Amino acid sequence: MKITESLYNSSLSLLTDLYQLTMAYGYWKSGRGEQEAVFNLFFRKNPFQGGYTIACGLAYIIDYLNHFKFSNTDIAYLSTLKGNDGQPLFEQGFLDYLGAMEFSCSVEAIPEGTVVFPHEPLFRVSGPIIQCQIIETPLLNMVNFQTLIATKASRMVLAAKGEQVLEFGLRRAQGIDGGLAASRAAYIGGCHATSYVLAGKLFDIPVKGTHAHSWVMSFDTEIEAFQTYADVLPNNCVFLVDTYDTIKGVKNAISIGKKLREKGYEMAGIRLDSGDLAYLSIEARKILDEAGFPQAAIVASNDLDEYTVQSLKMQDAKIAVWGIGTKLATAYDQPALGGVYKIAAIRKGESWQYKVKLSEQAIKVSNPGIQQVRRFYQQEEAVADMIYSEEHPLPTTQYTIVDPMDMTRRKNIMADTSYEDLLAPIFKQGACVYEVPSIHDVRARVQQQLAYFHRGVKRFTNPHSYPVGLEKSLFEEKMALILQLREEN
Repeated sequence: MKITESLYNSSLSLLTDLYQLTMAYGYWKSGRGEQEAVFNLFFRKNPFQGGYTIACGLAYIIDYLNHFKFSNTDIAYLSTLKGNDGQPLFEQGFLDYLGAMEFSCSVEAIPEGTVVFPHEPLFRVSGPIIQCQIIETPLLNMVNFQTLIATKASRMVLAAKGEQVLEFGLRRAQGIDGGLAASRAAYIGGCHATSYVLAGKLFDIPVKGTHAHSWVMSFDTEIEAFQTYADVLPNNCVFLVDTYDTIKGVKNAISIGKKLREKGYEMAGIRLDSGDLAYLSIEARKILDEAGFPQAAIVASNDLDEYTVQSLKMQDAKIAVWGIGTKLATAYDQPALGGVYKIAAIRKGESWQYKVKLSEQAIKVSNPGIQQVRRFYQQEEAVADMIYSEEHPLPTTQYTIVDPMDMTRRKNIMADTSYEDLLAPIFKQGACVYEVPSIHDVRARVQQQLAYFHRGVKRFTNPHSYPVGLEKSLFEEKMALILQLREEN
């Protein structure tokens, strides 16, 4: 599906920060634009103080790169930009170069729906440094937010323990783009449907919704509102019962439900949107069951998140469907993932020169090299991830992985342990070689992936720290490079 073309029908090559273009101009002007480089996209901490993250956004990026091209109007706009002296920022030769540019990088990525961890490269981009640089911002833009929302959704689905979770976040989402991306990522993370109709159309996500308080309030009585709705949409009746008095509202819904049944239809359920959801759902369940509606679902909304859902379930709330909006679509308690994109190697003649970004903060020191991520399994459970250099020969009997944040934390893994390498080819020299799975397959992958991990990793509070580290030889090369750079700079 042509996602960006469907949304914008125009070039998105200017979906970038100006400093990407000023650096690109610098590379071009100094004759280094075609020098080969490798960049990695990764994040430094799991979001929501959790123990895992769900990779999301790859389909957007594939679509973006497949259509990467500076249009005539893009070039015309860039020609109007001025420097501090009032003169053109870019000379015409550079603009002509951009206009003729064809995307030619190779891209490896961890497939959407995969459980991932800090410091692992989600994307590895190699090719002309000028192109690698220009696409940094759009890659981060598309991956950061969707990965954040997919992870949040997966946590809410885990909290619901098999019950349906519906995404209701459009009205509070961060604009049109944020709403669409949030609906897509939330469905991938495990939500069963969305209220957002355009997202349903564009992404083939099931859509759900009935009526709001305004419908009830527009009639003289609640029961008249329910009756009219049932007359109009007898096959879509979930009645919102808390406009005036919740318990009376449940009884009014039952009254209309009996009339629906006489006509061959069944009331699907009721919705609670305020008040003590635990108490009200328990009382509503009793009333519904006694009236002969044991199959009528109780839907709950009202500023829910995974912690509230978990608490309500511990209180034995009788809620079967969870409608979650603001705190899902906006990633309410953490507004950004914090993904970054760093150069890891640059071609010098026939060999690669590894690069490390230094910092006073250990967490901000990047990892060098042509990286791949290997995940090990024992008895169908993921036990550790190893970040290794594809240029280094690996040990033949035993691997040692070293935590990049604490060199004293190490784990030995026998070389014959079952594994898979996570980064898959997406583009080879500009040509897409990856078949994009359906959104439904990606959603199923999330659940399959989560099943590989110990429940402690998925715990909301003080989760287990899943072992991720650098293969020993890569760690040692990183340390040597850091010491060298400290001495030289």
